Amino acid sequence: MFDFGIAGYRPHWLHGLKTVSTAHGRRLAGLAGRTLRHVWLVWDLGADEWFADCPVLLDFGGEQVEVNHQKTDDLSITFSSIDPHQPLTWPTSDDFQLAWRPEPIVQLEELRGQELRHASLLQWADGTMADGSVALGFAFAAGHLTVYNALDENGFLFGAPGRDWREHVL
Repeated sequence: MFDFGIAGYRPHWLHGLKTVSTAHGRRLAGLAGRTLRHVWLVWDLGADEWFADCPVLLDFGGEQVEVNHQKTDDLSITFSSIDPHQPLTWPTSDDFQLAWRPEPIVQLEELRGQELRHASLLQWADGTMADGSVALGFAFAAGHLTVYNALDENGFLFGAPGRDWREHVL
């Protein structure tokens, strides 16, 4: 199993709204009322940019959600298995330098310290090949974060989900 060069990380790839909801819905719903302490991203030090192939870590103080997307519809959600204070090494290149960074994107910094109103599963429905892919939504008092499948990597949307998303509040 490919671990993305992250010690202890074992992604569990799921497909479809019902499968993801059955596996993780209750635990994600239990995050409501918790404060977002950090959003950790893997940073490509050479390019000085987010390396979106690796999981996104949302630290809610005692419960860390680890979200990762691959291919067009694979979603892995794991909990508290990654320590962002540990180094990581991309297994296919010695020259590729990566490091964990908390809130390296301004919009993520703006969400830090906010209480989660609710988590949701979002299903893409626009009539394209991505139909049915599942994203994770996090609604805060002053903002919304969606971690979605950006075609074989993670992507972010900030603000309420658009009309092509079907939101299923947990």
